Amino acid sequence: MLRRLPPLNAVKAFEAAARSESFTRAAEELCVTPGAVSQHVKALEETLGVRLFHRERQRLVLTEPGREYLGVVRDALDRIAFGTVRLVQRQSSGILTVSTSPDFAAKWLVNRLGRFADSYPEIDLRISATAHHVDFAREDVDLAVRHGDGNWPGLHVVRLCSERLFPVCSPRLFAGPSRMMASDLLKFPLLRLDDAKTWARWFEAADIRAPIPRGPVLNRASMLIDAAVDGQGIALARTTLAAWDLVHGRLVRPVDVSLRMANTYWVVCPNATSDIPKVAAFRAWLLAEAAEDVRRMKEGPGDTVTAPSRRVRSPRRGAA
Repeated sequence: MLRRLPPLNAVKAFEAAARSESFTRAAEELCVTPGAVSQHVKALEETLGVRLFHRERQRLVLTEPGREYLGVVRDALDRIAFGTVRLVQRQSSGILTVSTSPDFAAKWLVNRLGRFADSYPEIDLRISATAHHVDFAREDVDLAVRHGDGNWPGLHVVRLCSERLFPVCSPRLFAGPSRMMASDLLKFPLLRLDDAKTWARWFEAADIRAPIPRGPVLNRASMLIDAAVDGQGIALARTTLAAWDLVHGRLVRPVDVSLRMANTYWVVCPNATSDIPKVAAFRAWLLAEAAEDVRRMKEGPGDTVTAPSRRVRSPRRGAA
């Protein structure tokens, strides 16, 4: 049904004039001239076909139809104002649904959720761990953390961090000296993610030419890191997924040879919703947590046991 509405600016002018009993005071409130308020009210009277005010010398006096109409207008404007406040509040609070990979959720996000809840108790955070990239147009998701090259046209994309790939293991594997040569890793089970090709590239970067011993093969990076934490062998891990365990001393880096990774994690959302307060708050929190990881991995006591530093070029194919 088509709504028959009067000019809304005229309705606002009428309500302000009726409340203040003055075109001048209404004009000051609406930041227009008294003549503009008078013209708005006149236009509204012509649209409605009734006189809304008696214009007396010192003030305006509502007519009976004007008084009746004012009740309707005030109720409508109050509802609009209340609905607007609720909408704005919902943008800053309420449910926030975040999509991310199972590995990122397990190794990076879950351990930090209590800190987010303490900082933003008004946001009801929902985590959806899935391997596929969410379709924001079809799925009820506000924000995602994706792994890739950051090339997703039409979306608001912010890099969470840069990444390298390096060996990690439990401190319990060190029975002797606190430093290892790259060749020493060949004495341990090498935990693998699907195949041994990434280990081959890492040993090539470390100038080691030797057959690579076999070790358990797992299909999730989070499982690989947990096996390393448990002392089952040495794993190759990305900076982001290993950060929590490195910072808290559950993992160490036995050798400081690393591969620069082309792909990393990105915080992604639709352009249209990137500035919604609860989305912006979660993105800012993610970035702050990632920056704190970098700081603590540089300064923390349990993050690294290293041989002399050696940096190498990025491999042609990224590891998982």
